[in-house]
Amino acid sequence: MEFPDLGKHCSEKTCKQLDFLPVKCDACKQDFCKDHFTYAAHKCPFAFQKDVQVPVCPLCNTPIPVKKGQIPDVVVSNHIDRHCDSHPGKKKEKIFTYRCSKEGCKKKEMLQMACAQCHGNFCIQHRHPLDHSCRHGSRPTVKAGCSPMTASESKPSGDFLALAPGGLAQRLNWFTRLM
Repeated sequence: MEFPDLGKHCSEKTCKQLDFLPVKCDACKQDFCKDHFTYAAHKCPFAFQKDVQVPVCPLCNTPIPVKKGQIPDVVVSNHIDRHCDSHPGKKKEKIFTYRCSKEGCKKKEMLQMACAQCHGNFCIQHRHPLDHSCRHGSRPTVKAGCSPMTASESKPSGDFLALAPGGLAQRLNWFTRLM
């Protein structure tokens, strides 16, 4: 060896190779060869202070901010215990909770739609009193919110009303009486 003081030995316990261009770890301040200079290669105990990787929650896939000096595993564990929405131990709220009261209907809705007469909860399809055969209250209302007509009023009169379908004829007859 002509230059014994040239270069340094690798600080990795299993390597100890003499390297003429050693790399000094900026976290632990030790010298390493080209094979062991990365944090992971020499298992640097101070890597969490310098490594700027952002850990991601394994449950909800959101990035977890880690301040310098904090151990990422502890921060992610704290997130899972307190703030994670996908934690298996937390109960998930059901969105569709209001079930239709009509017999045979199994639909559920996000919003409660109660009948003003029978006070039952119904889906969008059965929300009107005529759709769920509401028998409570004084008089059932028509879908459009108008009071029902008597049998004598619902008879079509004239040639035009005779050609119109039954429901349309009733509405036209009711509309012409208003004018």
